[in-house]
Amino acid sequence: MPTCLINIARLLNPRENGTWEELESAALLFDERVVAWGEQGEVLEKAQRGGAQIVDAGNRLVTPGLVDSHTHPAFAEPRAGEFELRCQGKSYKDIAALGGGIRSSVRALRAISEDELVERMLPRLDRFLEYGTTTIEAKSGYGLSTTEELKQLCAIKRCGETHPLEMIPTLLAAHEVPDEYRSNKAQYLDLIVNETIPSVVERKLARFCDVFCEEGVFSVEESRRVLEAGKKHGLIPKLHADQLSDTGGAKLAAEVGAASADHLDHVSDEGIERMVRAGVVFNLLPGAVLFLGLNRYPDARRILKMGGSLALSTDFNPGSSPTQNLPLMMTLAGSFCQLSPRETLWAATRGGARALRLEDRLGHLTPGAQADVTVWDCAEERQIPYWYGMNQVHQVYKRGRLIIVNGKIIPSDI
Repeated sequence: MPTCLINIARLLNPRENGTWEELESAALLFDERVVAWGEQGEVLEKAQRGGAQIVDAGNRLVTPGLVDSHTHPAFAEPRAGEFELRCQGKSYKDIAALGGGIRSSVRALRAISEDELVERMLPRLDRFLEYGTTTIEAKSGYGLSTTEELKQLCAIKRCGETHPLEMIPTLLAAHEVPDEYRSNKAQYLDLIVNETIPSVVERKLARFCDVFCEEGVFSVEESRRVLEAGKKHGLIPKLHADQLSDTGGAKLAAEVGAASADHLDHVSDEGIERMVRAGVVFNLLPGAVLFLGLNRYPDARRILKMGGSLALSTDFNPGSSPTQNLPLMMTLAGSFCQLSPRETLWAATRGGARALRLEDRLGHLTPGAQADVTVWDCAEERQIPYWYGMNQVHQVYKRGRLIIVNGKIIPSDI
């Protein structure tokens, strides 16, 4: 049955060019896709003719569902001990050198079964929806062998088949060098290129191929090799770029035609210029900067001034950003990247969809788009990042189906 939301205080629909369509005292009609929105009387008349269920939005704000275009939800264990070490002054690199960091998550992931991984992931997916997020990109990268990367991606696929949250899978086999290849990185790269990527593609388990291009992890040349191999097999490039230093990752993203380059805390003007010319999305992850105790946030105003298109993501993972709260990232992007509430909301909706190359159906409420809708427990968008860390979600619809009520998931829908 179609649904018609009435008594909407403000309906915000992000346009392709970074601006907004907005209407007060509006109504929104949808089934699995958006049918119409506009002045309440006109839309309500159409809804009644079509037998739609009429739902009072209670004079609240309505936006598209949020799109979190960079997450790592398929992990085994949290890493709270590492947070304690950072509180004592240890850096991310110090902890990694001691065998912690990503390699710690690899050892934990390898110790559990695929079924156990699915069980641990499902409650995490609930939390995304509770914060108004209806689609996430979901990376592997804690297996670091063909078998274990397949296990992660299979778990992501299984969760996506049973859970209302939509997940777009990414192969991140080049996340770190596993313990058994520490003295022979080239051999591990051979494994990724010649075995892991073909195996993943054969099983149709990923849309993107990602690399952690960073000093001490994978160089520009090594990253290029992996991304070009992924492209050869039909995987769209994405990469972690210029997070801890300017390694040239942004320039590589432009060269390989990546959908997005993510982090970019140290991106150069040349890197920005090349990404803009190539149409690569700038995906900002301020939560990682905050949680790691760093002080260099991406220069969003410079990126926008130079013509860049922004996305905004949580970077949800057990080591550097253990949060599913994308509205909190809007707060950080405002306070530390000088973005307005509307700019952060655009980056977390249409920008996120653009970073996933799914802008045709996600991140906006244009008629024909997928009916992913968030109803906020406030009347205007400034309230979302203003109440930082607090959940302002009232209802969430995914593909037209009510999933969240009063900020909590409906158990029977899982």
